[in-house]
Amino acid sequence: MKKNVFGYITLFSLIAIFVGCSNNGGIIKEIHVGLHNDNQLKIQVDVLTVENADAYAEYWSANDSTNVMQSDTVKNTLQHPLVLLNIAPKTDYAYRIITLENGVKKTSQTYTFKSHDLPVWLQDQFKAINTYPQLIPADFKSGLMLVNKNYAPGLAFLMDYKGQIRWYHMIDGMSYKVLHFTKQQTILALLGRNDEPTSYGSQILEVNLLGDTVLNLKKGQGDFKKQIHHEILKNDKGQLVTITVEKKIMDLTSVGGGKTDTVNSDGIMVMDKNAKLIWKWSVFDVTDPLKDPNILKTKKDWTHANSLNYDTDGNYIISFYNTGQIWKVDAVTGKVIWKLGKGGTIAMPADCNFDQSHAVHINKNGNLMFFDNGVAKKQSGVFTLKLNEAQQTAKLDMHILLPKEVFNGRMGSAYMINDTSILVCCSKRHILVLSDRKGTLLWTMETAMPSYRAEFVKGDQLTPYLKP
Repeated sequence: MKKNVFGYITLFSLIAIFVGCSNNGGIIKEIHVGLHNDNQLKIQVDVLTVENADAYAEYWSANDSTNVMQSDTVKNTLQHPLVLLNIAPKTDYAYRIITLENGVKKTSQTYTFKSHDLPVWLQDQFKAINTYPQLIPADFKSGLMLVNKNYAPGLAFLMDYKGQIRWYHMIDGMSYKVLHFTKQQTILALLGRNDEPTSYGSQILEVNLLGDTVLNLKKGQGDFKKQIHHEILKNDKGQLVTITVEKKIMDLTSVGGGKTDTVNSDGIMVMDKNAKLIWKWSVFDVTDPLKDPNILKTKKDWTHANSLNYDTDGNYIISFYNTGQIWKVDAVTGKVIWKLGKGGTIAMPADCNFDQSHAVHINKNGNLMFFDNGVAKKQSGVFTLKLNEAQQTAKLDMHILLPKEVFNGRMGSAYMINDTSILVCCSKRHILVLSDRKGTLLWTMETAMPSYRAEFVKGDQLTPYLKP
C-alpha cells in the first residue's frame, strides 16, 4: 500500500494512473484510482489539475450504461479527491472527469476500472428468502436496512432486500452497539469495547456516507463522564441525546439491605457536539427505589432502559425492560407525563398484554409502536397503540404475533415500511422478517451476526449517494 499526494491509501492491484490528459485542454495533469479509506465499496478517483478548477466524476456500470451516477464536486482547487459510491463487487465501471474553469465545462475521455470482490470475511453475511416475492412492496425494495455487528471489529451495514451489502463501515478495536440513520444522511453510533455489556458503550461516532468522520467523542471528554447505553439520537438542534447509567448510594436497611447499598438505574443526557452538558434527567429524580418491594433483587439493574425516542410534541418516550413499562417524560421539567404497561397510569386495552418492549417510537401514523419481546408467553410480537393522553387511555391499533420459532427474548425492533408491512428484527435469532399486519411473513433474512436493531432507510433518504 502507498499514500498518494492526496494522503489516501491506493491499492496497486486497483490503481490506474493517467498523466497529461491533453484532451481536456491540459487542465487535468494526473488521475489516480484506488480505494477510499480501504473500503471495497468506495472508489476514490484523485484528480490533479494544473490550475484551480471545480471537478466531479460521472460513472456507470458496464452492465447499465443508462444509469449514470455522479460524485460530489470538489471546488476551486488543484487536488480533487472524488469518491464514487454505489460500487458493486467484481464489476466493470467506466468514468469520466468533468472540470469547470472560469465557467467553462470540459469533459475528459472515458476511462475504466474493475472493482474488487468483497473480502472473505464480508461475504455471505446475509441470506434473503423471498417467501412471497409478489407481495414484497416496492417501498421495501427501494430502501436499505441499517444493521450492525456488535463485537470488535465493529461493522455497520446498509444492505438491500436481496441481502447485498451496499455500504459498510468498519472500526478496529471497538464494536457498534447502537446506530441510527440521521436526517443529515449520516450514521450516528454508540461504540463500545468487547468487555462492555451488550448495548453499553463509551464513545459516540458519526460518519457520513462517504465514510468520513463527522464527530468522534469519547468518555472523559468535557461533560461526557458517564457510561451510556442502548440509544444515541440527535434532536432538532443537532444536540446528542442518549441514555446514561445512573447510580445512587442508598440506605436500604429498612428493607433488609445495607446502609450504603448501590442502586443502578437510568437517565437521559443531552450534550452538544463538544460534549458540553445541556440537560440531564434521572429515574431517581421521579421514583423512590424503596417503593419497590423487590429492590434488593433488582438493585443491580433496577429499571434497564433500552430505548429512547420523541413524541410528536418533542417530549421523550423511554422504555424499561425490567419493569415492563414505557414512560413519557417532559423534555424540559423531567416530569413523568404517563406510564404505560405493568402498573402504569394509562388504562390498557384488554388485548395488550406486552411483557418487555424495545425500539419504542411514534410511527408515521402517529401511533406508539414497539417490539414486544413476549418473555412470559415465549412468543414475540409487535404492538401499535392509539393513545389518548388527555383521557389516559390506549386503544389497540395493531398486534402482530410472530411465529414461536423466532421468539426473541432480548433486543429487537419493529418499524413500518408502509401501511401494510413491518420490518422486524429478531436479534437473538439472527433473523429479520417482513410481516404484513396479520403476521404473515412475506420475506425473511438470516444474518451471520446479531444486530441490535434493523432500521429501514427509505430510498429518497439516500439520494444522491446510494441508489437501491
